[in-house]
Amino acid sequence: MGSPSQIIQCCPKLSSWYQSIGRYSRQNNYNMSLFSKIKFYSTIENCNNSLTPGPDKLSWRHLKIITKNEKCINKLIDIANAYINLSYWLNHFKMLSMVIISKPNKSFYDSPKSFWLIVLLNTTSKLFKKMIGKRLQFLLISNNFVYPYQLGGLKHRSTTDAGVALTHLIRAGWVKNLTTSILAFNIVQFFLSLNHHLLSLILAKAGFNHKISNFS
Repeated sequence: MGSPSQIIQCCPKLSSWYQSIGRYSRQNNYNMSLFSKIKFYSTIENCNNSLTPGPDKLSWRHLKIITKNEKCINKLIDIANAYINLSYWLNHFKMLSMVIISKPNKSFYDSPKSFWLIVLLNTTSKLFKKMIGKRLQFLLISNNFVYPYQLGGLKHRSTTDAGVALTHLIRAGWVKNLTTSILAFNIVQFFLSLNHHLLSLILAKAGFNHKISNFS
């Protein structure tokens, strides 16, 4: 990623957005520490051995066996750290295979909506993404960069946690003889519509190290 001015030249629509971001003062510079063996093992131990591997044909079970070797795990950790330091993602880890699965109990299978598209990434790619994702999430939450009531996709803030919190509010209302009304919105493909350049600018303005904003 280039400088903010270079990015805006490539995408003029970002000009007004960046001016809005510019009203906020730059925060402290948040660095991303190197990965350790403890973080590596805590990530890989929760991975399901039965999941289908990607193009590399490497299953989680095999990867767990390989990482028991001291040299292998050290090399993998070095690679993960290099990704952040260089803000670069190898093409090998972008490779994927796609599987088409028909949805059950459909009267006809003449429409794309009658099928699921399952994307399978290289297993090592998924491992590195899990490690980096957990670290980024920790940085964002610990520095109050995520809205406190955002639920879903965050550790300890899943949809189940949202259901528990909602149940608590409803029952608390019952005690006071109140009735709870709920209005839910479903923003279709919200994540896919996020502007990558704008997200990088926000991270940079929030004070995150350029290695993090460039990689993101």
